[in-house]
Amino acid sequence: MSNFIVRTITGTLFVAAIVVSFLSPTAMTLLFALVTGLTVWEFTGLVNRREGVDTNRMICTVAGVYFFLAVVGFCSALTPPTVFIPYLITIIYLLVAELYAKNPDPISTWAHTMMSQLYIALPFSMLGVLAFRATPEGTVYTYLMPLSVFVFLWINDSGAYCCGSLLGRHKLFPRISPGKSWEGSVGGAVFVAAAAVLVWHLTELYGVNDLQLSAVEWVGLGLVVTVFGTWGDLVESLFKRTLGIKDSGKILPGHGGMLDRFDSSLLALPAAVVYLYTLTLL
Repeated sequence: MSNFIVRTITGTLFVAAIVVSFLSPTAMTLLFALVTGLTVWEFTGLVNRREGVDTNRMICTVAGVYFFLAVVGFCSALTPPTVFIPYLITIIYLLVAELYAKNPDPISTWAHTMMSQLYIALPFSMLGVLAFRATPEGTVYTYLMPLSVFVFLWINDSGAYCCGSLLGRHKLFPRISPGKSWEGSVGGAVFVAAAAVLVWHLTELYGVNDLQLSAVEWVGLGLVVTVFGTWGDLVESLFKRTLGIKDSGKILPGHGGMLDRFDSSLLALPAAVVYLYTLTLL
């Protein structure tokens, strides 16, 4: 089977799994708890190859999944704020443990341990912030915002690839990602802006624009996701170049690892939350 067919099948299943999961809060929570765990596990395995780095993969992974579930539980009003106490205890343990590990470079281990939480667990947990909101009738779940972020990311990737392939002349960031061009990035942004207007129209038409975003605000959200998604991609490219690897893993046939597939979302999700909070709508 050719690599193109493998990539197509994997990509289709990947998109379908995410879209379907957002139809149910339980499915969304379970899927992205798994995604968080696999991504943290992949990340810690990669950084542990560096000299002097010895992160506790199991505890980091469990902590990341727990934090994701804790945020979702808190945002959905299922758990009290005290749900975060076990996570805080775990973070303290991971810091104190280096006192007894006799690692020649504990700072590197601390840094990479905390990065697994800040770079992966924290961004994924923002799905809970986007998906749940308090109303006078109680906390409600909505798939619109988190799904829109991923749809905008996918459209940006496709638009940037098409425009970059046809028109790309000026490199966007040759030191880190020689394949990206300014023409592709601008083209991707234009596609996303058009898609954002379409989303606004459809949500107004079917009465599901629960945050009452205007067309301009939808476009703003799309462009925020585009810019930070591109930066997220570049950050992961820099991470891989630093480690001297091509792909972060092989778990997704034809697409590499979890970081390869979710790199853009790791900056786009927090940025979307900040943007919406700035509009004082959440």
